[in-house]
Amino acid sequence: MAQNYFVSLAKIIEEFSLETVYMAGDPGNIMIGTADLNRPGLALSGFFEYFDANRIQIIGRNESSFLGNYPQAEQEKRIDALMSRRPPAVIISRGMEIPDSFLTSAKARKVPLLRTQDTTSSFMSALISYLSVKLAPRITRHGVLVEVYGEGVLLLGESGVGKSETAIELIKRGHRLIADDAVEIRKVSSKSLVGSAPENIRHFIELRGIGIINARRIFGMGSVKLTEKIDLIINLEPWEADKVYDRMGLENEHTEILGISVPSATIPVKPGRNLAVIIEVAAMNNRQKKMGYNAAHELLQRLGMEPDAPKDGEPKPDWDAF
Repeated sequence: MAQNYFVSLAKIIEEFSLETVYMAGDPGNIMIGTADLNRPGLALSGFFEYFDANRIQIIGRNESSFLGNYPQAEQEKRIDALMSRRPPAVIISRGMEIPDSFLTSAKARKVPLLRTQDTTSSFMSALISYLSVKLAPRITRHGVLVEVYGEGVLLLGESGVGKSETAIELIKRGHRLIADDAVEIRKVSSKSLVGSAPENIRHFIELRGIGIINARRIFGMGSVKLTEKIDLIINLEPWEADKVYDRMGLENEHTEILGISVPSATIPVKPGRNLAVIIEVAAMNNRQKKMGYNAAHELLQRLGMEPDAPKDGEPKPDWDAF
């Protein structure tokens, strides 16, 4: 069963510097559980059939102008009908003056009333983005997440395979650490995964034989980052002499996390291999593929061969023969 996540109204107020016009109780105890917002134009007109009372209600210029077309008594009736549904909060945008009827009804129904100076659309966009991250489905994976040339690379593999050591080398080469050992992965949209570190171990790296180090303190603020989109997954595994590894890159591997398929690659580890350089190249190659260029396809075309990968059962080219 999927776990539901919540964010307190107090954190939203702090994040967006909202003005508190009226607050019913402690905002830290008012929990928001949906990233969807609502502009209650239809509700103010009297239509509540599909009204979701769990959503934060945003009052913009349109809603304010609509109410202005009615006498004071009718305005109070329509506002009270909205407030009677007890939404978690009502936010007035554009710093507009709040009618007394709104404040009176908010106090009577104990609905928090807030105000922002931002325009309605820009505020809603920012708030939806914030809530989408805070309320996103998530899992925690054992691994290391680094940013390499702007690509979020998730390193997976058994303990002791060299993930943390590789991360240190990448940091020394100018890249950034997001998380070591435990990577919290959130599904922020139907196509995007974002990784971060649990707050209590953020910026720390464990190196066998050395112990725990703080990457931010040793390498500086430019060596770390709080979150990053996961663009590529690299599985590190000990080298097996009898195993056949991909030498062309024609077959695109993918790993599924939270229902999203992410490009992946398997890199064998053995003494003498510079994993940091290999991961840098993998990140740049992945970016090229996203931009429509595939070096393996170009090579096949130059050799006069079909660029499509061999189907199951078909012999693969013997690249040692070239």
